[in-house]
Amino acid sequence: MPNPKSAIVSVLLTLAVAMGPMSTDFYLPSLPSLVEYFATDVASVQLTLSVFLAGFAVGQLVYGPLSDRFGRRPVMLAGVAIFTLASVACMLATSIEMLIAARLVQAIGACAGPVLGRAVVRDVYGREGAARMLALIGAAMALAPLIGPIVAGYLTVWFGWRSNFLVLTLYGALILVGIMAALAETNPHRGEATSLGQMLRNYRTFLKSRAWLGYVLCNSATYAGLFAFISGSSFVFIKVLGLPPHLYGLCFAAAVTGYIAGTIFSARTVMRLGIERMVLSGAAICALAGLTMAGLALAGIETVWSVLGPMMLFCAGVGLVMPNSIAGAIGPFPTMAGAASALLGFTQMTIAAAVGIAVGAAFDGTARPMAVIIAFMGMAALAAHLMLVRGSEAGEAE
Repeated sequence: MPNPKSAIVSVLLTLAVAMGPMSTDFYLPSLPSLVEYFATDVASVQLTLSVFLAGFAVGQLVYGPLSDRFGRRPVMLAGVAIFTLASVACMLATSIEMLIAARLVQAIGACAGPVLGRAVVRDVYGREGAARMLALIGAAMALAPLIGPIVAGYLTVWFGWRSNFLVLTLYGALILVGIMAALAETNPHRGEATSLGQMLRNYRTFLKSRAWLGYVLCNSATYAGLFAFISGSSFVFIKVLGLPPHLYGLCFAAAVTGYIAGTIFSARTVMRLGIERMVLSGAAICALAGLTMAGLALAGIETVWSVLGPMMLFCAGVGLVMPNSIAGAIGPFPTMAGAASALLGFTQMTIAAAVGIAVGAAFDGTARPMAVIIAFMGMAALAAHLMLVRGSEAGEAE
């Protein structure tokens, strides 16, 4: 039987958790070209991102409880298979409506990777160990948004936007083979009923915990701020600041280095400083970075570095918040780790989808709307921690 702590399984879990970022980041450089190719507007093209997040959010509510009942492995196999087939449909889309629909199905498959990958980590490593392992996975996973937009930018220039979805198809196929070959079942608690009533009772348990709510809202706000950048940055850098797609990819990669720095620092220090302090520090950094970016934008200062510099700092804060808030939220619920991870992911993606729609609707040919939304999300993350996590028993269900 494969060792659940082996290097191969760690790599596989990293690839699985990265399915969401890969599905969004890898085609960002092609967003402006989709407007021209399908003769549509910015808001319609950004729906391919927002609809993806909506499907990603709802799908997790199903995968989490199913994996608690039937096991992580078979449910993850089904999800990755859906993702791979939907990626083919995206590649073959002949209208923006068809692409939006295919992205919805792609999201329903893709969400299996992150929600079940996090649950597997909780199964194997426990609460504190999961925080460290998720930070290490986050650092490795950051290679996707670090390298992806650069590669995708060149692929877009050389071969067109469809080539990006070809890569995602191959990516899904690789994970599918890896799960079949290397991932053993890790859920020792499977076999309990998954009735609708039981699912609702499980979710009610989470919602009664102030600490769980605080960690989830802090996680969701920082991710939404990051997604505001993901959703709006290609238009800001390419349309507003005049960068070509391949140079935009370099800018996006530079922002990701902040995230990598945050996750590496987290992995090295969380066992000493604790989850709550790591999340508080990250949220404070996000708030400071967001306010800096918004202040510069509102003052009329629009340069590559007035956007990129604060965003690198914001991403460093996200690198501290994300792995620790996930571990803090799902750690106290070993028998319901799939459901806890699912509701966390649903909340995270629902808020991010709303933010993505807001960024598209508010785009006015400047960096101001994106910057203001990022600042608001950073402040919201800090407020969630101070009002809900601080003062409660960190990580304990009440």
